[in-house]
Amino acid sequence: MANIKSQKKRNLTNEKRRQRNVAVRSHVKTLAKKADQAIGANETDKAQSEVVSAIAAIDRACAKGVLHPNQAARRKSSLQRRFNHMQTS
Repeated sequence: MANIKSQKKRNLTNEKRRQRNVAVRSHVKTLAKKADQAIGANETDKAQSEVVSAIAAIDRACAKGVLHPNQAARRKSSLQRRFNHMQTS
């Protein structure tokens, strides 16, 4: 345990950030799963709206610094690729 007052404060803020990051990451994963389920069911209209909302959530997480920009780009690309493949099939 830290003895220094500023480090104790830092530990508190680190924990708050960690909890926020966990919540944001979980939300992004949930939206991606919903989009994948809609893609798997071949529901074009629903899948499109789910993909758009998942991509928006990924962009917000990236802007907050929760996701690395390359990881965000990879997730968006993968999701969009699956959606496009579903439309052509």
